[in-house]
Amino acid sequence: MEAIKAIPVRHPWRWVVAAFIVVFSAGAIYTVATAPNLRWPVVQHYLLQDRILLGLVGTLELTVLAMAIGIVLGILLAVMRLSPNPVMSTVSWFYIWFFRGTPVLVQLFFWWNLGLILPTIGLGIPFTDVGWHARTSDLITPLLASLLGLGLNEGAYMAEIVRAGIISVEHGQTEAAMALGMRRAQVLQRIILPQAMRVIIPPTGNETISMLKTSSLAFIAQYGEMFRVSTEIAAFNFRIVELLLVISFWYLICTSILTVGQYYIERYFARGSQRELPLTPIQRFRRMLFTFHAPPPTQLQAPPAIPSEHR
Repeated sequence: MEAIKAIPVRHPWRWVVAAFIVVFSAGAIYTVATAPNLRWPVVQHYLLQDRILLGLVGTLELTVLAMAIGIVLGILLAVMRLSPNPVMSTVSWFYIWFFRGTPVLVQLFFWWNLGLILPTIGLGIPFTDVGWHARTSDLITPLLASLLGLGLNEGAYMAEIVRAGIISVEHGQTEAAMALGMRRAQVLQRIILPQAMRVIIPPTGNETISMLKTSSLAFIAQYGEMFRVSTEIAAFNFRIVELLLVISFWYLICTSILTVGQYYIERYFARGSQRELPLTPIQRFRRMLFTFHAPPPTQLQAPPAIPSEHR
């Protein structure tokens, strides 16, 4: 009896669409690269220019500080949202509702123009002269306005991410830990959060990459990040597209580094959920280079069956 020969299903239109995409992409790249008014020497000149690099440092600084505020605030809001106390749960819900419902650009513009409605900001004991006062224009610097706008907004999104990670852990583990005498804070720290990190890390990495690009909105608060620096230079030499290509290059470099870091952090926290971790890209490349596959064995024909004798 001959073995069944499986014939794979052909998909000619997949190759047609793939060829169209490759040709269209190559044509678009060639059109932009050979644009008659695009000056590539200008791009090369400003790629490592001091002002651009200072703007890059400002962008990274704002990203790190705003994400730190957002993560800390998100954890607190998520715990408050899951609290049995109705006051804490309501306050957390209202905060998330408000900051997710208003555009981040509006929030940045509000904090930068806070002095229009509050000329001074003070802290003190009510009905006494004891206190501290300062002019809002002196207190709200471009960096502080950017951190308030981006950090407080990010805290609302991180709260939902952390809450999703916490409720992904089976509730029976919380009950078992509390039955052993552990306090709620200990259960959260030692039982829930280590397991919830597997769910929290991927969207947090996406939020970090998004924050890196959203930091460009801080130009509205006169903060010296990379986009604002490029617009100032472009206002002087009128090379707008060339400067946009320069900062796009640095944004791509930073997001690529963050993507690699996110991959390895996700892989680290996925150790307990999989029996065997998948190979990293470097390991797969190394195996492809140094692993030699033996040729598949030839199929041997089964010996003819000998009919049994019936007596």
